[in-house]
Amino acid sequence: MKALLLIDIQNDFMPTGSLAVPNGNKIVAPVNAVQLHFDLVIASQDWHPASHVSFAKNHLGKKEFQIIRLEGLEQTLWPAHCVQNTTGAEFHPNLHTQKVETIFRKGTNPALDSYSAFYDNAHQKSTGLAGYLKEKGITELYFTGLAADICVYFSIKDALAEGFECVVFEDAVRALDENTYQQQQEELKEQGVNYCRTADFLK
Repeated sequence: MKALLLIDIQNDFMPTGSLAVPNGNKIVAPVNAVQLHFDLVIASQDWHPASHVSFAKNHLGKKEFQIIRLEGLEQTLWPAHCVQNTTGAEFHPNLHTQKVETIFRKGTNPALDSYSAFYDNAHQKSTGLAGYLKEKGITELYFTGLAADICVYFSIKDALAEGFECVVFEDAVRALDENTYQQQQEELKEQGVNYCRTADFLK
């Protein structure tokens, strides 16, 4: 059985958002179209407290996009984004959510970042997504969302480790850094990840 994952299709990752992904808004239409062909649709949502450790403003003298080490992990310092109960944390207003069965929120721990929809970056705590999908009998995951080179990428890596087959809708993801994304694509293809377009899937 297969399921569709909508990764962090939130206002702050759109072109007018605080952590804008170039052309992030362009994925909304294909995501809406392809949802109709899945019985199970799941969404993830970045849901940070204002005091989150990943925000540059919470580190005196540090700049946005600077990389530091925290608790032995490499940490990029981001602009404040997807703060709980703000407009920036809401899903894009044109995103259809009627078919979304449940939402898995991540990044809620103020002391630890969480790119993947499955685990935090230190793999200390599971969101429960893997167990949920396995209980539903899901074996194949189709990925959409933002950003392709960060939250989508790390979600795929964890999904592979959990034993799921993974497919990415190329026209339903966008990257923050295109060069990084191209390198990741080659890596993931070698690990068995498939890429297709929503139009091909809808035929």
